[in-house]
Amino acid sequence: MDEENTVFIGSKETMSYVMALLTQFNSGSDEAIIKARGRSISKAVDVAEITKNRFLKDSKITDIKTDTEKLDNEEGGTTNVSSIEITMKK
Repeated sequence: MDEENTVFIGSKETMSYVMALLTQFNSGSDEAIIKARGRSISKAVDVAEITKNRFLKDSKITDIKTDTEKLDNEEGGTTNVSSIEITMKK
């Protein structure tokens, strides 16, 4: 999957990411990936569900992957951060 078909979830409003996902599908892509880490995971799930239930009722969530990423912190150690990757098809 190309990076251009990926929506990275951050601190913007949920509907901004829903619109980005809809733009991916409307530009001819049949598949898109939603990625998030940490506190943004719940927003990623909201984006997928809002898209599926309100806008593209025929779309499906085809895959969900969870992982733990190790990130370097300011003290020189590592911090574990959960991540999610949701694959949707139109």
